[in-house]
Amino acid sequence: VQLQASGGGLVQAGGSLRLSCVASGRTSRRYDMGWFRQAPGKEREFVAARRQSGGSTYYADSVKGRFTIFRDNAPNTVYLQMNSLKPEDTAVYVCAAGSGIILSSIRSPDAYSYWGQGTQVTVSS
Repeated sequence: VQLQASGGGLVQAGGSLRLSCVASGRTSRRYDMGWFRQAPGKEREFVAARRQSGGSTYYADSVKGRFTIFRDNAPNTVYLQMNSLKPEDTAVYVCAAGSGIILSSIRSPDAYSYWGQGTQVTVSS
């Protein structure tokens, strides 16, 4: 499975961006999808995830109420809608996919088998 993330850019605080992650390859299988981010000098952190089975979604406390992970009719694509952006949201955002991730591991990068290349999000104050 190959993942391609896009949609990053420069935005002022309070603005919005929508990130897209398109999966290609062995997409006939169902995958749980996640978004992670990494700021300079910091560890990679969980942002949001969506389980393929049932469509349940999970968010980091820091983005809850501002970010939404979702799919629409576009094939093999998952989105991250980011509203009310803050300077501390500045990071490289990476999408990831995994198969049959157990709930207790949904926020762990180790649970995901496939990773995209990342897209830069910069929020100015």
